[in-house]
Amino acid sequence: MPREIEPNIHASSPIVIGHRGAAGEAPENTLASFMLAAEQGSHMVELDIHLSEDGKLIVCHDDTLDRTTDSSGAIRLLHSATIREADAGSWFSPAFAGEKVPFLEEVYDLLPQHIEINVEVKDSAGSLLDQVLLDYLRGESRLERTVVSSFDHKLLLRLKQAEPELRIGLLYAADLIHHASYAALLETEVWSLHPHHGLIGAQDAEDALAAGLQVYPYTANHPAEWDRLVAAGVTGIITDFPGLLKEHLNRL
Repeated sequence: MPREIEPNIHASSPIVIGHRGAAGEAPENTLASFMLAAEQGSHMVELDIHLSEDGKLIVCHDDTLDRTTDSSGAIRLLHSATIREADAGSWFSPAFAGEKVPFLEEVYDLLPQHIEINVEVKDSAGSLLDQVLLDYLRGESRLERTVVSSFDHKLLLRLKQAEPELRIGLLYAADLIHHASYAALLETEVWSLHPHHGLIGAQDAEDALAAGLQVYPYTANHPAEWDRLVAAGVTGIITDFPGLLKEHLNRL
């Protein structure tokens, strides 16, 4: 159950983070979804990446194409050209027929520079992905607009040790006794905490902010959840409906 908290009337408005773009209104992790999130006023978008057989950074949540395209197969075992033949939009709506599974570079090229990008690594391919991702992010001022997150905290530590300028975010679904103390266990600079939205309360957020951490809970889609997180004082909210969240925050 979500933790009960007292409203914090002094809390500043959190940033809006579009989950897989605007996944509630467009096919997730497609260019159409990311563009919609940008048009709706997102400050940041969240996306998921895998490595293809030929070493391309592929934007997709699952490790296979089965759920979100008209094709099938494990991304790690497919050539990027084959992946690009899949239709990633028709499953959501005929209006999005022909949407492609994007390369990570296409998302960066698409979105305005002021929109930050939360890259969630789903499968590091036994660490093969590490260098490919870092090589890409080190170019054209991409590091400064990127937060790399993952449930694989050992992966994040490897990336941070290889590139000290990288901002890392810890994804987790645990009801930790002290969230900020867990981040300190990595013994490196952590930028943000990404807990499940029901497992973060006002004291947790206060402790994290005092430790210099951003707090970006996932994936809150309802006004009651947004109100609770705003009152808790989180610094960002990850949602499938960035446009609705933006409107809701403007009304508060």
